[in-house]
Amino acid sequence: MTTFVTPKFPHVNPPLHLVLKQRVQAYFDEKGINATGNPTLFSKAIIMIIALVAVYTHLVFFMPSNGYIAIAECLILGGLVAAIGFNVMHDGSHGSFSTNKLLNRVAASSISLLGANHFLWNMKHNMLHHSFTNIDGVDDDIEVGALMRMAPTQKHYKAHKFQHVYFWVLYSLLYVFWIFFTDYKKYFTQKIGDVPLKKMAIKDHIEFWVVKIYHIGAFIVVPVIMVGWANWLIGFFVMSLFAGFILSIVFQLAHTVEHTEFPVADVDTHQLPDEFAKHQIKTTANFATRNKLISWLVGGLNFQIEHHLFPKISHVHYPAISDIVRNVCKEYQLQYIEYPTMIKAVGAHVRFLKEMGRA
Repeated sequence: MTTFVTPKFPHVNPPLHLVLKQRVQAYFDEKGINATGNPTLFSKAIIMIIALVAVYTHLVFFMPSNGYIAIAECLILGGLVAAIGFNVMHDGSHGSFSTNKLLNRVAASSISLLGANHFLWNMKHNMLHHSFTNIDGVDDDIEVGALMRMAPTQKHYKAHKFQHVYFWVLYSLLYVFWIFFTDYKKYFTQKIGDVPLKKMAIKDHIEFWVVKIYHIGAFIVVPVIMVGWANWLIGFFVMSLFAGFILSIVFQLAHTVEHTEFPVADVDTHQLPDEFAKHQIKTTANFATRNKLISWLVGGLNFQIEHHLFPKISHVHYPAISDIVRNVCKEYQLQYIEYPTMIKAVGAHVRFLKEMGRA
């Protein structure tokens, strides 16, 4: 049995992260504003949640007579599932939605609306992905399974030669697998990959099962009763596949593109090559940062470099602080990886998959 050993970041004085924090804090001090969410974010959250409930209610209890309208509404529902995850749950789980801890908890708990478990997400995303980005064996976001090779250190199979072709299908299945398989796998094995879960309290176990039972009832049992088995099956998969693809592609464009790095810890010391801030900058990429619609829909996750350096700052402030981060990168001679459009970022991701597909 292999014992998991946590990789370590080297100590540098002064740390780059401290320099970045000081300069970004100076911006907030100058503007006299909080680093958390603002009325713009709160109104967006309310709009998205009301829209989700409204579309769900119309689909299930007032089934559209026109099949094309029903399919369109299922796509909208899938888009709202992803958008709430990006805009509400994500900020809430990082404590950046509001200065109020209760509001942060409520926002973070919106993941329950989508059928996922907050305890598992918090450890997978906040503790592992954000701390050890693109580190094979620790960052669960690059552990897609045998059908995808997402890091140079992962085992190569012949099928990977075509992964840049079939990834669209696998990414679409993310939401279904997340809700109905990977959450349960993590829960019963008490592991995320090779990393043991921190101990779950009784309330965490209760919350896990309450959310799963609610989701089965709200998204399977009630719709089947109201619209029939066949209509539910088509609608559920249209919604789930669309949500899964959006969730997958946004997160993958941030880290698995042709210019990002995949650091490896020293075998003996378990020390990583770079300090924390440099590590985050080298393993992360931005895309379409001038596209306000994309920024609004994906909750600022196209400013992924800023998010990884400052996860406790709400995404509504990323456009403003990105210039500060970009200037510091230039000063320290670090590449600030950025793709001007989402299409170019997708192209960089496809080229990365092609490269990983080679033996």
